[in-house]
Amino acid sequence: MNMIHFRRTRAVEATMAGREIAVKRYVVRLSGEERERLEALVGKGKSPARRLLKARILLKADVSAAGEGWSDSRIIEALETSASMVYRVRKQLVEEGLEAVLSRKQRATAAVARIFDGEKEARLIALACSRPPKGRARWTLRLLENKVVELGIVERASDSTIGRTLKKTRSSPIAASTGSSRPRPMPPS
Repeated sequence: MNMIHFRRTRAVEATMAGREIAVKRYVVRLSGEERERLEALVGKGKSPARRLLKARILLKADVSAAGEGWSDSRIIEALETSASMVYRVRKQLVEEGLEAVLSRKQRATAAVARIFDGEKEARLIALACSRPPKGRARWTLRLLENKVVELGIVERASDSTIGRTLKKTRSSPIAASTGSSRPRPMPPS
């Protein structure tokens, strides 16, 4: 199944590249300043790889007097990238400008919503510091996991989420056992 998807993706990219070469809907024309900026960026080589690749694509695709004006297929082969990448970079430059191409798009929301906000975290810590259930010497992560769901603090949580949340606090029953380097208060002597 993966091979079929790969072949289909390559076929779409090849079709897109062929269409672009004929139509050139998004033509790259860089000003002298933009070109200097991209050449400096590539020359330093200290930026993330994707940013450098985009800069190289733009420099090769530039049809201005100072540019090389390479075809998409030549860019794809020389830079070992995909047709869709070249297409997206061209399109983004024309529609949004150079700054948009070189900077990463910020997410509107976090990738994964936090399970424990401040109030829920405080309730978890209070629970972890309370007396453990009868027949137990201390709270385990699994016991805490089940108890926070039972009490309706959160709908669901894994033991690793509970552990990560508690590890941030001094009152954590697991902080000492996980190599936490937070200073512990010394008992008065």
